[in-house]
Amino acid sequence: MVTAAEGDQDWLSSVRPYFEKAPLAALALGISSGFPYAMIGATLTSRLAQDGIDKKTVTAFSLAFLVYNLKPFWAWLVDGVRLPLIGALGQRVSWLLLAGMLVMLAVANLAVVDPRASIEATATAAILVGLAGATFDIVIDAYRIEILSPEQLGVGSGMSQYGWRIGSAGAGAVALVVAARLGWTNAYLLCAAFALPAMLAGLIVGEPVERHMVAAKQSLGAIGTAIIGPFVQFFSRPGALLVLLFILIHKVGDTLANLTFRLLFDDLKFTNDEIAFYDVWIGFIAYLVGIFVGGILYARLGMKRSVFISLILMMISNLSFAVLAAAGHSNIGMASAIGFENFASGIGGVTVVAYFSALTNARFTAAQYALISAAASIVGRFVTGTTAGALIEAMGYVDFYLLTTIVALPGVVLFWWMSRSGLIDQSVGDAAGH
Repeated sequence: MVTAAEGDQDWLSSVRPYFEKAPLAALALGISSGFPYAMIGATLTSRLAQDGIDKKTVTAFSLAFLVYNLKPFWAWLVDGVRLPLIGALGQRVSWLLLAGMLVMLAVANLAVVDPRASIEATATAAILVGLAGATFDIVIDAYRIEILSPEQLGVGSGMSQYGWRIGSAGAGAVALVVAARLGWTNAYLLCAAFALPAMLAGLIVGEPVERHMVAAKQSLGAIGTAIIGPFVQFFSRPGALLVLLFILIHKVGDTLANLTFRLLFDDLKFTNDEIAFYDVWIGFIAYLVGIFVGGILYARLGMKRSVFISLILMMISNLSFAVLAAAGHSNIGMASAIGFENFASGIGGVTVVAYFSALTNARFTAAQYALISAAASIVGRFVTGTTAGALIEAMGYVDFYLLTTIVALPGVVLFWWMSRSGLIDQSVGDAAGH
């Protein structure tokens, strides 16, 4: 029988890792990572709409997000180029400060342009925010991986996701409130301060130990190595092609299903109030709980078992929408489906991101993680964008969600087989001490 004191100790041991130095730094990094996305997302949409820009032009601004998918093309710079002067602070810290300053300048530039005077200048400013934000992400991801010890990867990934949600939602909320009182220029200028948490975290925590060791071995002029080295090093590992295949397919079923939820809700005649409460609020709370549970699972069960469990949960979550589609309009059904899906996504976001972080090599952390994160989304986005609507029209919602469950199965089976064969252990890098 577990005593009250033992139960308290068990609870404290689960919570304590979230208050360690490196995971708290990961929270700060996540906050700064999330805000540029908000500046060119919903916030810019609201600004353009309030300035009287037509809907067609407003929606075209979503193309600015494409910059984030292109970041592998310049991620090698963060690993291979030493900055003059501030480079003395260390490769990661100096790039963190530079990228943070670039984001602040880009957001300030977007603040002062007038969409009514020049929509072209506004589009250019939005793309510059995307470029600076994507570069900030490259450095932030690499720095997060390198400051976390192996046992902190799960908790650190969770804290980073908490931070991203705080940064994106917080910046969006601050912008709207300030804009209503002081105008959009002041709102954007104030939001530029959201870049500071990551920069301060870098100055407080300092250069990762692993990065000091790499710098001692690496020639500053080895640009060629910085460009091709990430690929050569990754594909020299046992089972690299299978690992890449898993990265490409692991989330296809989940991505395929996610884009269609609002279509389902609309066809089932849910009201905007019902969608706002169940999809937004219930889903958000369930996602936060899932992130917390994911960190605990990773710490207690280890990488392989926690990732495998999360893959199964994410696959099964698609079935809940098949049940909802069959049942019809049901608030309990909607709450259950959305709650379970977000809970599973929260767990998966922590464990899978931690695994992908563990795949990087200390010499090429920034470039390899940029490549992995881009590969993880490209297939799902392409398949979703080209086939989801047509599949629903052809087979109906119930069969569609059953199909997305089946599509997720190969990723689950592949990860199980890689775990059993030892390829998971052989594929990890050493960026976080592996």
